[in-house]
Amino acid sequence: MNYRFQNLLGAPYRGGNAVVTKNTRLISPVGNRIADTDLLKSQSATLPFQCSSDVSRLAVSPDGAFLVVVDENRRALFVNLPRRAVLHRITFKHPVGALEFSPDGRLIAVGAGKLVQIWRSPGFRKEFFPFELVRTFADCNDKVMSLKWSPDSSYLLVGSKDLTARLFCVRKLKGGYTKPFLFLGHRDSVVGCFFGVEKGTDRVNRAYTIARDSYLFSWGYSGDVENTGGGEEPPAPGTPERSNERALEVNVKKRKELDDEEDGGVEDGECLLHRGKWELLRKDGFMQQQARVTSCDYHRGLDLLVVGFSNGVFGLYQMPDFVCIHLLSISKEKITTAVFNELGNWLTFGCAKLGQLLVWEWKSESYILKQQGHYFDVSCLAYSPDSQLLATGADDNKVKVWTVSSGFCFVTFSEHTNAITALHFMANNHCLLSASLDGTVRAWDLFRYRNFRTFTTPSSRQFVSLTADQSSEVICAGTLDSFEIFVWSMKTGRLLDILSGHEGPVHGLMFSPTSAVLASSSWDKTVRLWDVFESKGAVETFPHTHDVLTVVYRPDGKQLACSTLDGQIHFWDPIDGLLMYTIEGRRDIAGGRLATDRRAAANSSSGKYFTTLCYSADGSYILAGGSSKFICLYDVAEQVLLRRFQITHNLSLDGVLDFLNSKKMTDAGPLDLIDDDDTDTEEGVDKQTRGKLGYDLPGSMPNRGRPIIRTKCLRIAPTGRSFAAATTEGVLVYSTDETFIFDPTDLDIDVTPEAIDAALSEGLIKRALILSLRLNEDSLIKKCVFAASPADIPALASSIPSRYLQRLIDAFAGLLENCPHLEFILRWCQEICKAHGQSIQQNSRTLLPALKSLQKAITRMHQDLADTCASNEYMLRYLCSAGTRQKGSP
Repeated sequence: MNYRFQNLLGAPYRGGNAVVTKNTRLISPVGNRIADTDLLKSQSATLPFQCSSDVSRLAVSPDGAFLVVVDENRRALFVNLPRRAVLHRITFKHPVGALEFSPDGRLIAVGAGKLVQIWRSPGFRKEFFPFELVRTFADCNDKVMSLKWSPDSSYLLVGSKDLTARLFCVRKLKGGYTKPFLFLGHRDSVVGCFFGVEKGTDRVNRAYTIARDSYLFSWGYSGDVENTGGGEEPPAPGTPERSNERALEVNVKKRKELDDEEDGGVEDGECLLHRGKWELLRKDGFMQQQARVTSCDYHRGLDLLVVGFSNGVFGLYQMPDFVCIHLLSISKEKITTAVFNELGNWLTFGCAKLGQLLVWEWKSESYILKQQGHYFDVSCLAYSPDSQLLATGADDNKVKVWTVSSGFCFVTFSEHTNAITALHFMANNHCLLSASLDGTVRAWDLFRYRNFRTFTTPSSRQFVSLTADQSSEVICAGTLDSFEIFVWSMKTGRLLDILSGHEGPVHGLMFSPTSAVLASSSWDKTVRLWDVFESKGAVETFPHTHDVLTVVYRPDGKQLACSTLDGQIHFWDPIDGLLMYTIEGRRDIAGGRLATDRRAAANSSSGKYFTTLCYSADGSYILAGGSSKFICLYDVAEQVLLRRFQITHNLSLDGVLDFLNSKKMTDAGPLDLIDDDDTDTEEGVDKQTRGKLGYDLPGSMPNRGRPIIRTKCLRIAPTGRSFAAATTEGVLVYSTDETFIFDPTDLDIDVTPEAIDAALSEGLIKRALILSLRLNEDSLIKKCVFAASPADIPALASSIPSRYLQRLIDAFAGLLENCPHLEFILRWCQEICKAHGQSIQQNSRTLLPALKSLQKAITRMHQDLADTCASNEYMLRYLCSAGTRQKGSP
């Protein structure tokens, strides 16, 4: 099972700065990963690499080819964005507070602590150490908060926490090092600084600095001061002349001469911004009482300024007259990023605490993108029967439904008043069930986006498990407090029965896929089978030695799997009531030591059990996850661990490391858990991090609210081509690798790509198609399919051996998703079904994943065409009737 990471759902944004490249491509950090959103196609993808901890800063080159990512551990990645590949890595010595490429793309400015470093961009060159430090400015007295390049990449405007903005000249001058120009008068940290230019000439004539206390300073450049011979500072009064001064200037090191020649010296008559005369033109307040500026951006072409505040309000201002165009509120939490696109017509806002990401067109006042993740971790998942939708529920009382292909949430249901514990899609694909601790089970209509039925109990109960039978007539839910199972009718909403017998919380519940038998697991160390329709009560009981945490049926209904508290997975035959296999998984899932653990990971017993199980589509494999950083994939027949997925390498989470660093252990406890960073709270802005969510909750663990890595729910798509895991990082979607996998079954010396091409050139389509199926290369299979003429399809379809049907159906499913020849592929599918219908029925279990993938592709294409035809139906009728009238008119 060649699964690899594909996308991250449930958390569009969690902090850091977002950037927009190529005008419509939004790059945003999500934990220690990077999300890439195409705003035109409305598709979101997650880049395949991870940082060592949560991402803090991003920067994209002007041409959109390179991305620099810096995390909280000061480790940076240099990424080739089109290829999504990491080219270089580097670690900075200080925390990075600002990061930006120069407009010409040659240099990268980094605000590392108090230093401003200028690095040469590596590009595509292959070098031993590609990052070259060109210059370092150490003039700031406190942390660098913001920086901005001039249009010609010669000057850098830097805002610092020492209440000062400085203008640096990046090029090396003939007179040696010169001091930067200081913009003074701020009463708080400078969180934003920008250059303004003249229209038409692109010469810098203004500068804007934004202080954190909601004040904007506008500075004007009034030209160069009187030239003092090569740009030197004028001598102080009474300074004696030195005869050997000129000799000292001539005696310069050879390396500095080379640097001056490379960077280009500045002529005496050239205008120098940092030596010119700047004056304060005006000082404006944003008039936001008790609010601080948390993010800002400036569009040089339109002369527009956007400012985000700590109270959730943002303002759009026309400069230089400071005219307020919009002043709106997004939420009550602070806006952590605000940025323009290249044209300046779209504004991107992010709120880290709410997981909110918005793209807003300010002229038409409409949303281009509006996504918000769950406030707390996702606790349950459900795939739709056609695998196109994914529903998530969390402790924030909300149910969200996502489109798997685009990665976007299209509806949110918030009627529940307590945490969501279980979700279930009905067989018709248009109805979703959700169970909650508020004592209700609700049914949602995915056509009208409303709650059309609510199932309740005579007295309030807390539901933790949920299922429905195959006919969608009966709904069952297990409780946490009364240890009962409630049965309702879907049509009438009436309570039909209450199943009693368990002596602990019923955390696992599932109907058999082939019969009306209900399986339930409980913490009373039993798995019980119930005949719901005959009302016979418990038909059979399977005892265990430890608490049973969850139970699942194999897709064919002939096997039952359950996990227990001792880390074992038991496989039962539900018909004969016999124990078939047992998998010992304690060692497989063990790993990761919490910062508060007294024992090493190998000796700790906590978390060494599976809390969620899920069979593959054909029932030959089983996925298992729990309170660990691993997801285990087992072969059921052989009871062998096939693969172990590590869901994250993010060191910002607890439980990722197997061995803790003893150097970070102090008398007061682990160094990471000592909260000594309270500067933001003192300045009136509460520090906003994802770890703080758990820290604010009553009864939270004393580890400073650091989230603990775990897997709460696993679900495999009915097509079998992907699975989703609800983890602390979000909903991780893994899918089968679409690239070529060399896995031939009957390969010999004659089966080569050259032989396939030769058969095609001779017109032997049948031989070429069978050779490509034997070679199992996707591109060659599709090439042979398209080489056939429509008249030859029936003969070719009947000549395909049955053992190659799965590969061919998978190829058709892939072609339907991104191929314009719809009728041609559907004709192939029809003839395959006619010629091999009996074989497909006999091997339905093996072919089920491929058939469901094909069904998913056909359903999606049908929906798109139906929408297009429905919107044009009346126009076509009108045109036909108009033509008829014109012919019949005298």
